[in-house]
Amino acid sequence: MSEFIIENVGLKVGLEIHQQLATNKKLFCNCKPIESDEYTSKFQRKLRAVKSELGKYDPAALFEKSKSKTIMYYANPQSSCLVEKDEEPPHDLDKDARILALIIASSLKSNIFPELYPMRKTVIDGSNTTGFQRTILISQGGYIEVNGDKIGVQSICLEEDAAKLLGDKGTIREYSLDRLGVPLVEIALDPVEGKPVEIKKIALSLGKLLRSTKKVTRGIGSIRQDVNVSVKDGGAVVEVKGVQQLDQLEKIVEFEAKRQYGLVKIAKKLQDSNFLGISKDNVYEITNNWKNCPSKIIQKALKDNSIIKAIKIQNFVGMFGYSPYEGIRLGKEIGQLVKFYGIGGVFHSDELPNYGIEEEDIIIVKKVLDIKENDAFLIIAAPSSKIGFAIDSIINRINQASSGVPAETRLATPNGDTVFLRPRPGASRMYPETDIPPITLSKNELEYAEKNIPKPWNESLEEIRKKYGLNEQLAEQIFDSPYIDLFEKIVKKTSVNSTFIASVLCSSITRLERDGLNSKLLKNEEITKAFELLENGKITKESIDIIFENIMGEKSNTIEQALKNTKIETVDEIKLEKIIGKIIDENKGLIQNQKERAMGPLMGIAMKELRGKAPGEIINNLLLKNIKKILEN
Repeated sequence: MSEFIIENVGLKVGLEIHQQLATNKKLFCNCKPIESDEYTSKFQRKLRAVKSELGKYDPAALFEKSKSKTIMYYANPQSSCLVEKDEEPPHDLDKDARILALIIASSLKSNIFPELYPMRKTVIDGSNTTGFQRTILISQGGYIEVNGDKIGVQSICLEEDAAKLLGDKGTIREYSLDRLGVPLVEIALDPVEGKPVEIKKIALSLGKLLRSTKKVTRGIGSIRQDVNVSVKDGGAVVEVKGVQQLDQLEKIVEFEAKRQYGLVKIAKKLQDSNFLGISKDNVYEITNNWKNCPSKIIQKALKDNSIIKAIKIQNFVGMFGYSPYEGIRLGKEIGQLVKFYGIGGVFHSDELPNYGIEEEDIIIVKKVLDIKENDAFLIIAAPSSKIGFAIDSIINRINQASSGVPAETRLATPNGDTVFLRPRPGASRMYPETDIPPITLSKNELEYAEKNIPKPWNESLEEIRKKYGLNEQLAEQIFDSPYIDLFEKIVKKTSVNSTFIASVLCSSITRLERDGLNSKLLKNEEITKAFELLENGKITKESIDIIFENIMGEKSNTIEQALKNTKIETVDEIKLEKIIGKIIDENKGLIQNQKERAMGPLMGIAMKELRGKAPGEIINNLLLKNIKKILEN
């Protein structure tokens, strides 16, 4: 196993940014993009692949069809209508989304087309009820400047977001319609050479430009990066979907570069061998031969009436387990491939005997398949409805192994790896939208877009810093947070210190999220109410964290409920002095021994009793005054 050095692989990365637009309505209807966990209706569909206008099937659509999934959709009338259900034609294109897409295109100096043609992009994984996604090419060309370098823009599109995946339950895949149809802008950049950290900087710069418009949504899921990755001698470009965070982006680019270069090394080793490929003639059924196999996995498969098949691969010994870099193996690639058919995995000769499969079982397979010294084999158990599709994919993948990296779409994982998702789509997946006529842009629209190009990020940041008296770090945090608009409203509505407001919105809520609490439960009106109570002296600064924790922890829905549940009440000056006096009397020995150093532990005792009931600064001053009295006497 050799050391992976990313500078040696000829890494190229092309970014595609998908950003939700904050237009308060969906792209082709008047529904508001409100996410909810409550659904009043549900319906199901079965989507199928159809030929394009050129008479060809899209490979990605055929792959999804082979899974034979039934799609269950959950709907809420607050966030979806007959358009999302595909029971009514799309309405007119939302004007706000159109103008915002033009502003973004103008900001990137991209060449806007005078006439826009809505298209349909075939998608039958269930994420669209129609079996396609509507998309409109807005412009091509242009650039974004990053650290003095100009990164080219390939295209800018305005399109519908997909439905939100709720999960898979066997042959049923579940989606919510809340997000379906929310306007997205897709920006595809030219591929660039560089390290993962440099790719991250490009994504960060583009994200800053989009946020400068103040018309894009914030938070996890509102901006997603798809990454097109290739390495030298790799043979194909791999698209990685679903990267939601910049820290994840850097890890995924590095992993994918290592995976692809590992596949290049596997291909070179195969090219130097006598491997000539395999066909369906190399597939044998061994269901009856393995009836007595003691493996629990095999016995469960037999109980479920699954078929067990073995594939013979000549001159392939050791190739499934060969690992040029840690975690990169052809056996692992094939295991991930079959999982997308709902099959648990495969067994290959480089890892057997194992998993309860014994040497006697292997001897049976070798005899049935006539395995020679340099041959390998692979075992798969699956229902008859799935096993044919899975074996075709396995044969295709093994035959591709000697060519290097196959063109495919992969999914980003939270830990920074990628897993197989589906084959790369072909050109036949896109065709004209028949329900929406071409859209001609007016001269006024184009001029308006040019005049409303947002200020550069650094200028916007400096403006916020000066306007609200924030330090540079806090100004960047609040500008980059989903609470920027709320922050400005609270500052305008109350006289509470702007630095404190920004700190609560950026630090306190984030800290509570890291503790596993749900910030979505904390509504903007409740946040505003908390700062109004603080301004009127009804609660203390310290109370806000306690109140927010109570609501985010699902113990209360409103500020009023949280105040009752946490028993927060402000203590008047007389009562406060009595409590502090009692703490001092009970800890005189501590004060005499530690003198001024007693302040720390005494503050901890006082805050335990008074947290949220009196300002920490006043508690601190009273303790200090009483400690000095005792020491003077």
